[in-house]
Amino acid sequence: MREADSSIAIEVESVTVRYGEVLAVDGVDLRVSHGRICGLVGMNGSGKSTVFKTVMGLVTPDRGTVRIDGGTPAAARRAGVLGYVPQSEDVDWDFPLSVRDVVMSGRYGRMGWTRRPRRADRAAVAEALARVELTELAERQIGKLSGGQRKRAFVARAIAQGATVLLLDEPFAGVDKRSEAAITALLRELADDGVAVLISTHDLHALPALADEAVLLMRSVLAHGDPESVLRPENLAAAFGLDVLGRGRDADGGKES
Repeated sequence: MREADSSIAIEVESVTVRYGEVLAVDGVDLRVSHGRICGLVGMNGSGKSTVFKTVMGLVTPDRGTVRIDGGTPAAARRAGVLGYVPQSEDVDWDFPLSVRDVVMSGRYGRMGWTRRPRRADRAAVAEALARVELTELAERQIGKLSGGQRKRAFVARAIAQGATVLLLDEPFAGVDKRSEAAITALLRELADDGVAVLISTHDLHALPALADEAVLLMRSVLAHGDPESVLRPENLAAAFGLDVLGRGRDADGGKES
């Protein structure tokens, strides 16, 4: 696994978020360096989605701070530094956009208000499509792709955008093993290029092969370290309950609210 670069890409410090009377996360500390893949794991309702939304700047913490490359999440989004691959259920797959259109949307921040692609934009999109092996499907409507191909299309959008910090929400949900292996290899390549990757996942079995480090969350951070240490039975028992040890499969029942 790759060693961390000297620069910290994602810094979450003492973050607490409440939704009314509900305490979503409490005092979360998290740091991910460039060139590293970090897996965020926890049961349904553990706060993974809240952490993601806070890192994206979509939720303002009640206490604590979030920094992306030393600046605010809003500044990172404006600069195109921060890329996001959503859960499948968060996307309208019937919308009449081609795969190329979706990937080109990653270039919008560089086009100005006209959003008229220039030669550099078209070249960046072509390169991103080639990298995720979707060139031949570029004109296909996005909803006509398989689950794994859809995920790769959104990773291509982040590549075309030039994102150096990438967030993926359940990237392996609804994909087959071949697509999972392809996505894993692609993310490792991006990390080797210096991209910081934060992944929310409930697929504990895939984590050691993918991630350099893991964070176990139950409203606060229960463990943070290499995946093998974080996923020890005693840690999983504290986070999920003893039954997860017997199941040995998914540790999350579904999408977190």
